[in-house]
Formats: sequence, C-alpha cells, structure tokens
Amino acid sequence: MANVILEAKHLSKAYPMRGGSQLTVLEDINLSVREGEFISILGPSGAGKSTLLRILSGLIEPTSGKILYHGKPLEEAFPSIGMVFQSFALFPWLTVLENVEVGLKVKGVDRETARQKAVKMLDLVGLDGFEDAYPRELSGGMKQRVGIARALAIEPEILFMDEPFSALDILTADNLRNELIRLWIEKKLPIKSIIFVTHNIEEAVFLSDRAIILSHNPATIRAEITINIPHVRNKNQKEFKLTVDDIFTILTRPKTEVPFMLRKERYQFLPHAKVGAIAGLLELVLSKGGTIDISEVTTDLGLEVDDVFPLIEAAAFLGFATVKEGDIKLTEEGINFSRSDLLQKKVIFREMALKNIQLINQIYQVLTTTEKKRMSEDFFIEILENHFTKDEAWNQLETAIDWGRYAELFAYDYDSGELYIEEPEIEQIEKA
Repeated sequence: MANVILEAKHLSKAYPMRGGSQLTVLEDINLSVREGEFISILGPSGAGKSTLLRILSGLIEPTSGKILYHGKPLEEAFPSIGMVFQSFALFPWLTVLENVEVGLKVKGVDRETARQKAVKMLDLVGLDGFEDAYPRELSGGMKQRVGIARALAIEPEILFMDEPFSALDILTADNLRNELIRLWIEKKLPIKSIIFVTHNIEEAVFLSDRAIILSHNPATIRAEITINIPHVRNKNQKEFKLTVDDIFTILTRPKTEVPFMLRKERYQFLPHAKVGAIAGLLELVLSKGGTIDISEVTTDLGLEVDDVFPLIEAAAFLGFATVKEGDIKLTEEGINFSRSDLLQKKVIFREMALKNIQLINQIYQVLTTTEKKRMSEDFFIEILENHFTKDEAWNQLETAIDWGRYAELFAYDYDSGELYIEEPEIEQIEKA
C-alpha cells in the first residue's frame, strides 16, 4: 500500500458570529491522502470544499483537529505544496516567465536555475514561445496554464487545485482536463498526489481515483467512492455513467427521511433553483413515464449534470420526486403537480412548501402572528446568518421568497425590503 502523505484527523472549522455564537462550516473531517492518488472533493454549493482545501494546504488553520504531513503536525513539517486557483491569480505587471518564477524565487532558488525550471514547466503545459507575453495578452485557458506551470515549478509533493477550470468555456476546460490527466497518468508531473476541488460530478469521475463527497451545514464526509475505471475515461461508457449516477444519488439523498422539524441537521439548505425550472424538470420526467435516468435528463435538456443538480435536489426537498440508483422518480404529489393547471399547481406547491421547507414555514408563521402581517427582510437575515455566511443567507432568503411568492404564501415589497401577507391570501390558505 502506498505511503500516506497527508492526514486530516477530526478536523473542524468554525467562524465567530454575532452574540458570541459560532458558524461551523466543517465538522469532524477525517481524510488520508496517499502517494499516487488523484482525489476530488465534491459537495453542494457552499459546502465548504474550498475551506477544506485551504486547511489541508496549510493556508488557514482549523478550529480543532489536526493535519499531519508525513506523520508530523503540518505547522512543523513545512510541506512542499502547489496551489492552482480558479481566478488565475497572475501578476499582471510580470511576464509569463516571471509569473512562473515567483514561487521559485520565494524559495531562494538562484536566478538561472529558476529560469530553467520555469521554462521547462511552460513547455510542459504547452506555452513554449509565450515566455515574454503578459497576462493581458493571453486567453483564459492560457492564463490557467500559467497558473498550473507556476504551481508545478516548485516541484510540490502535493498539488492543490481549487475549481481550476470552472471559469473557462466548455471547450477550453475540456482540453485542459484532458491535458492534465495525460500528464498525470504518463507521470510527467513533478508531484506525488493531487487534491482537486470541483462542483462538477463528471469532471471528478473523469479525473479522479477517489471522490470525497461532502454534506453541508456543516460539512461532513458523506461518502468516499473509489473510481477504478481505466484511463483515459469515456463519458459515454456504462461504468462512467453508473459512477456519476452513484455520486449524484449520494448528493441528493436526504440525511434522514423524517420531517424537517425533527431533523438533527443545523438548518435546511435550500438549493438555488427557480420554481419555473423545477416545474419544467417535473414535466420532463412525467413525459418519460414518471421515471428517468439522470444522464437522460442532461441529454434531453442539453445541460451538464451539475446544472440540473439544484433542480433535482429542490424537487426532492419539496417532496415532488425521489432519487434512487441514478433515477429520478416522481412522487404522487409530483405527478399531480405536473398534470394540474396553474392555479392548482400553486395550491399543491403551497402545501408541499409549508410541509417540507423549514425557512418558508418559519417565514409564514412569523408573518401570520404579527399584527401588521409584515416583517423586514433584516429579521430573517439575522436568523439565517446564525447558520450561513452573509452571502449565503441572502441567497437562502431570495430562494424562499421566490418559492413563497409562487405559492402565494407571502409577497415581497422591494421598496421597503419587507415580506408581507395580504388578508385575502391568509383566508384563501386557511380554506385550502
């Protein structure tokens, strides 16, 4: 068995919040990285994937737990790591060659040796001849190649990559994935392991030996999947599709099937999905007989798996669908919703949202018990910020407002920033 290079033991990370409380984003993470492994970290948006990567690389400290590098605490071991970011992070006033030399010079490498290594890495990533160009002269894909060359130039033992292709167009990203995996399997990279953060399930299956799947709020490891498909992998092969389906099923499977009021999770995380898009997905599944394979959905819609993930997750949260063994299956409520006219759709959605969606239920309860049936958005943001980051708190509220308005549970006044219920709406809901 290969040597363990890096270990995370009972790792947790929390950030201080108002009133002395803490927001826990990572909880009890245990993970080992062996020599020769390409590991991908997957999870829903906001799950803490990048935070975990930065802790593993030593860029930020955990709140509790420890990182071991070759069996020694990370702060004592001075690991050799390279980092590739999503945003390129190049110095615009430096040439391509000078950007690649930066890390080497920081390490104290002499000028001539630094230049030789930088040139070698640029040649490796296909940028021979661009040494004297500036970042503004390069395409997005070329900029990311510079970032990869810079990380490789210091000859790290572990290469950390934080969604390195997500900011690129589809063709460029696909080309770089193919180039990365070619260099990796041909052992042309001066590294022993890669830890790769992505939100793209197909990307993870295409590249990785092992996929670590995180839950969220707080992030814990839900599953680890070993991917034994020989390289170079074909997205159309049966084993590839089955692995994608397995990961998708894990990501969409609720932590527990009991009603949300009884769940032990900190706070329900709403996927960022519009009602119209959710309804469109349900109608597509109904047109296929009420059950459809996830890969067939992506083909029919012309989207990537990760583009439809929030829609499927939202449908499952609302109780309109279930996900099992890579298939989406409509529930009785999902079938009724899809077959109904607009007014009846609203009634069904209202019932399911109140029953299954924690935030919508809370907003409705607050509004119905206040004298004016109105409440400032700040009130709900204050509550949400005890469970989410500031940006995510707003995202959660915006999603709840979209769903609540569709269901005619409450409305939103953009001028005053208030959520409110009109009296006729209350009477209509009570009759329903």
